[in-house]
Amino acid sequence: MIPEIGHYALVLALFVAIVQATVPLIGAHRNDAAWMEVARPAALVQFLCVAVAFAALTHAFVVSDFSVLNVAQNSHTDKPMLYKVSGVWGNHEGSLLFWITTLGLFGLMVALFGRNLPPSLRARVLAVQAMITVGFLLFVLFTSNPFERLDPAPANGSGLNPLLQDPGLAFHPPFLYFGYVGFSIAFSFAIAALLEGKVDAAWARWVRPWTLAAWVCLTLGIALGSWWAYYELGWGGWWYWDPVENASFMPWLLGTALLHSAIVVEKRDALKSWTILLAILTFSLSLLGTFLVRSGVLTSVHAFATDPQRGVFILALLVVVTGGSLLLYALRAPVLKAGGIFSPVSREGSLLLNNVLLAAGTGTVLLGTLYPLFADALNLGKISVGPPFFNATFVPLMLPMVVAMGIGPLLAWKRGDLPGTMRRLRIAIAASGVTLLGMWLLAPEQSPWWAPPTMALAAFLALATLIEYAERIKLFRASMGETLRRARNLPRAAYGMTISHFGLALAMAGMIGSTAWVTESIQVQQVGETVTVAGYDYRLDQVKEVRGPNFTAERAVFTVTRDGQHMATLRPERRVYNQPPRPTTEAAIRTLWYADLYAVVGEPDGRGGHVTRIYHNPLVPWLWAGCALLVVGGSISLSDRRHRVGAPTKARAKPVASGKTAEA
Repeated sequence: MIPEIGHYALVLALFVAIVQATVPLIGAHRNDAAWMEVARPAALVQFLCVAVAFAALTHAFVVSDFSVLNVAQNSHTDKPMLYKVSGVWGNHEGSLLFWITTLGLFGLMVALFGRNLPPSLRARVLAVQAMITVGFLLFVLFTSNPFERLDPAPANGSGLNPLLQDPGLAFHPPFLYFGYVGFSIAFSFAIAALLEGKVDAAWARWVRPWTLAAWVCLTLGIALGSWWAYYELGWGGWWYWDPVENASFMPWLLGTALLHSAIVVEKRDALKSWTILLAILTFSLSLLGTFLVRSGVLTSVHAFATDPQRGVFILALLVVVTGGSLLLYALRAPVLKAGGIFSPVSREGSLLLNNVLLAAGTGTVLLGTLYPLFADALNLGKISVGPPFFNATFVPLMLPMVVAMGIGPLLAWKRGDLPGTMRRLRIAIAASGVTLLGMWLLAPEQSPWWAPPTMALAAFLALATLIEYAERIKLFRASMGETLRRARNLPRAAYGMTISHFGLALAMAGMIGSTAWVTESIQVQQVGETVTVAGYDYRLDQVKEVRGPNFTAERAVFTVTRDGQHMATLRPERRVYNQPPRPTTEAAIRTLWYADLYAVVGEPDGRGGHVTRIYHNPLVPWLWAGCALLVVGGSISLSDRRHRVGAPTKARAKPVASGKTAEA
């Protein structure tokens, strides 16, 4: 009965979404306040409906109701409760329902917190948001019903893919969806602005917090996915330019550009048309990622569905949303008034360069991701585009962006003083030079040529970020009391920028170190045998069988020493799950501040030995610390009262005794 209630709630949500997508839009066109006001209660009712549906599916997974086909295919009674719950979104149908629920939640937030928005703008935003929801509800109801019944019900389910039975993968998809759907709000604001023909600072003030919230969630989702790949797949790496990984990375890149472009709109009333286009393309890439994962055109551990009918539906939705919005942009963008003029050497200029490079990088990743698909569709043969292509094309585009990130915040708005800025950055320039020389002298002989200069750029960005903060608080240029006062009064958004930029520098150093100087050793190792990797001795002490809640495993025990000093005891596992019966690896990792000691145990050789893979990953902890700082910095910036969900309103001037007016 509960699944039927969930299915009925989805049907009801569809009708409510249709009303929300049409009535307020017509009301905004006619300037009818009553019709525009329909958007807010409709958003509330729509969210309640999809929330009931999501709760019904979650209940089915929790109680193991195998009469529901989705539960029978993706759950099992032996699964721990965490993975029963995460199984709700660990499949095609459930993940789409989670997406729709998130769409409804974000629409509800606009309705609740958008009271000071102009009524026509709010009505149009909520109507566009409902249009997106209508498309996904039709998709779910006609091709991907999560409540389809199975008769007779099996005694037990097929279980969840063992690779997905991991805490990292339990939380990785929800944060990705929050990121994708958060960009839908920026998209809705962009379409609403095109319909109204008006983009101003208030509009940018509203777009920025939604974009920032989406960016933070997407950053966390991508970081969790990379962390999962690092310790779960057992190959010692954290990124392989997998097409599905790229599907989340591309909207992150354009979302970063959108975040910075909106700053220029708010502060300088410039780049209006470009910002609108970025908002459209960012969400379009989110939809493209949905198509790639669910169309069957890609084979990946991340992919959900292989049904061509579903792929065609999503492709049609992608064409309608992207094509329709770009057509509207072509017709309406010319009416947007041009903003202020600025010199190329200015803060606006550095942000524009940032945008251009991020857009070019996104285009490069998009080309490398889609070209093999087009080649296969045109019978040009199977073509694989892997890390060499992306490293050779994407990375060089990002290096000048790092330089601009270090210089740009120190430039003045409208017209900057580049020579003066470089003098203020002389310590950062000197530090990068010392880093370059040190890397050339101390790096291993097999070190790739690009590692020292890129590490020098990371050092430049880190020092430039700290110098910019020191300039803001007048460190060593004012009294300590004045410095502390300025630090205390500095906006949270400024702290967020500093932390995020420094986090990117730290993550960049971790990426370089773990890619350029990783040491790998693969061998068959007998119990009692020692293997030396990067100066560390790994002795295999034993391999024993252990049992988990729904798996059996062979657990190896390594004792790691260096120069006779005990460094770590590592216990990697090779698991075989009961249902479905698939093997997985569980790497054992000892994190030092400068490197990771990483061990994996593989299959036995039949003669008392086991295949082992041992890695020494320099600086990879810096990568995770940098990602954490990116999320923390974005969250702190989001907490700034100027960036909270709300648009600025002018305070009424109050007369005072002197005859002057109080400041607003």
